Amino acid sequence: MLKTINPLLTGELLAILSDMGHGDEIVITDANFPAAAVAQRLIRMPGITATDALEAVLSVLPLDDFVEQPAAAMDAPGERPAIYPEFEAALLAAEGRPLVLEPVDRFAFYDRTKTAYAVIATGERRLYANIILKKGVLRT
Repeated sequence: MLKTINPLLTGELLAILSDMGHGDEIVITDANFPAAAVAQRLIRMPGITATDALEAVLSVLPLDDFVEQPAAAMDAPGERPAIYPEFEAALLAAEGRPLVLEPVDRFAFYDRTKTAYAVIATGERRLYANIILKKGVLRT
């Protein structure tokens, strides 16, 4: 265990987050997402919710402030996914500013995930609990 490091952040995940460059994307997916089929680098977090994984990642990952929407989430047809407010609350807590999620169609989300630096597959059972984060920079 390390002080002030969320215990969900394994050494492998911390290395991936550290290796990512400005503008690289990481995806956090629910249990229904075909993560193994599309991931370049796959981290499995079975039994962990997408929101817990998101909070852990956001505790160390700066989001890109050069773009209007550094976070995108899978959109549901005909309705706003119920998990969006939880995603937005986690983003606000981490960034100290409200961020609007970019809704992304399911198939476009799959395509975007194929180009992401890494994918975290959680055990989240809520539907449409998938989010993409774009890494930013640390400012002095």
